[in-house]
Amino acid sequence: MATTAADLLVDTLCDWGVEVVLGLPGDGINGIMEALRTRQERIRFIQVRHEESAAFMACGYAKFTGKLGVCLATSGPGGLHLLNGLYDAKLDGQPLLAITGHQDHDLIDTHAQQDVDLDRVFADVADYNYMEYDPKPGQARAVLL
Repeated sequence: MATTAADLLVDTLCDWGVEVVLGLPGDGINGIMEALRTRQERIRFIQVRHEESAAFMACGYAKFTGKLGVCLATSGPGGLHLLNGLYDAKLDGQPLLAITGHQDHDLIDTHAQQDVDLDRVFADVADYNYMEYDPKPGQARAVLL
């Protein structure tokens, strides 16, 4: 079976020493969820009831452990719900990585519910913000490293 961009993402998180990812599954991140499932002996996924909880919990994790906090949400409104926790991390100078999905490429800029410009929304809370439109393993590796 071929290595996917999601596999590389989760392997990189493991290489960085990430032990916990907090989030809520959704269609925009199915590949990442599968990569987390197949690596559950190396990295733990904690499912929350709301994306905002994931971001606040990841920030709290960073504050109390000194490690990178990681939160995960699906596309559109799921990603937007991370904002309060991201602001908390920014204002307290905590290391936090937010990973979000996106809807299918042919639906981008069609004003669908999931069509939220997260690049612009996260610009205020992110030191680094990148959207990969067509992830292939070689491209994903370059972005992650």
